[in-house]
Amino acid sequence: MAELDPKEARQIAGVELNALALAGVLQLDLFAGGEVSAEATPIHDISGEVLFYRLAVVRRTQQIATVDIAAHAVLGDPLIAVSAGMAWNPEALLGEARQVAGRNKRLKVGEADEVRFVAYSYPKIAVQFLRGGEELAMLELFTWSVVPPAETKDRRPLQPESFERWSLVTEMPARARRTRAAAYAERLALHRQLNSDLVAYRIDPNRWADVFKISLVDTRQIAYSLRPGDHTPCYELRGQETNVWCVGASAQMLLDFYRYEYTQTRLAQELGLGTKANPNGLPYSQVGHVVTALEALTGNGLDVTMLTNPVFSKFRTEIQANRPLISFVPGHSRTVAGYTESFIAPIYSQPYRGLLVYDPWPPNAGVITKWENYATQTYQYAYTALVTKI
Repeated sequence: MAELDPKEARQIAGVELNALALAGVLQLDLFAGGEVSAEATPIHDISGEVLFYRLAVVRRTQQIATVDIAAHAVLGDPLIAVSAGMAWNPEALLGEARQVAGRNKRLKVGEADEVRFVAYSYPKIAVQFLRGGEELAMLELFTWSVVPPAETKDRRPLQPESFERWSLVTEMPARARRTRAAAYAERLALHRQLNSDLVAYRIDPNRWADVFKISLVDTRQIAYSLRPGDHTPCYELRGQETNVWCVGASAQMLLDFYRYEYTQTRLAQELGLGTKANPNGLPYSQVGHVVTALEALTGNGLDVTMLTNPVFSKFRTEIQANRPLISFVPGHSRTVAGYTESFIAPIYSQPYRGLLVYDPWPPNAGVITKWENYATQTYQYAYTALVTKI
């Protein structure tokens, strides 16, 4: 059962966006005057429970961003992420999924009595067709590839393959689940105690100046150089060219920043990711190969280090040094090119910490998440790169 309904999800989204806008964490000229849509799309976990709601942020009829609000305590915090650059039109997406699935007579989706969005490999999403609660088919969003059925595999929890369906709810270790549930309950209570008659879903941060107390705002993103006068964003998004080449696309983004230009086909060859016609992901047993591959491709011009379970302070230190990172989360790879940290009372008892994530999924497009709430994700590995040759 979801911890909150769509109406409350919209309220929380508006409060969070106004707070972040007032703190200067969100781009005011983009968000000010916007509104959180009344339509909150439920995104289910593989277990069937509602995991989070996705809401569009619209200004003058134009969609400017999406915001994800957790409906399940396993995520650890109500605000998951704010993203720009990827249109969210759930009815159009469901319609496209029906058309694609309908052309495949083996799927028999015409018999479906329910169609819904599922985080088949969080944060990647699919469209699921059901009849009487039983699945008929599941298609990955945007690529419309058929998601393979669940299999019993001898692997550790939270270590799925690149195109494997898995449940965040059931695979989260019990200790982490309890910790996250407590944090989620505390934050939800702070929201429900907020005494304000302001219309939350309208983004007008100046009206909230007397509600929030904001301090220690620290934000930085990858730039042209460390000189303050040259602090212009200098990082590019690359979409993965197959639905399992997230590691190749992440490597390409990092190498592009350091002016090493490689195609994803070439990177796939070095990383052992197969070919575009027959691609594969990077197994967890080979995560260390990212280090040797990047160093080889740069002639040891980069000294690459793999970190296990990286903490927020490590992301912050690297970004302050103007060095982007590759970040592995369960079953997926992205890059991190910025961070933000601030105290926002009374809706936060701990600092809000966010990461600027350049995500290569969906394929051939990608999305920039500004910001991803550090508290809601599982960061398994990170790769740092230090220039050693000039």
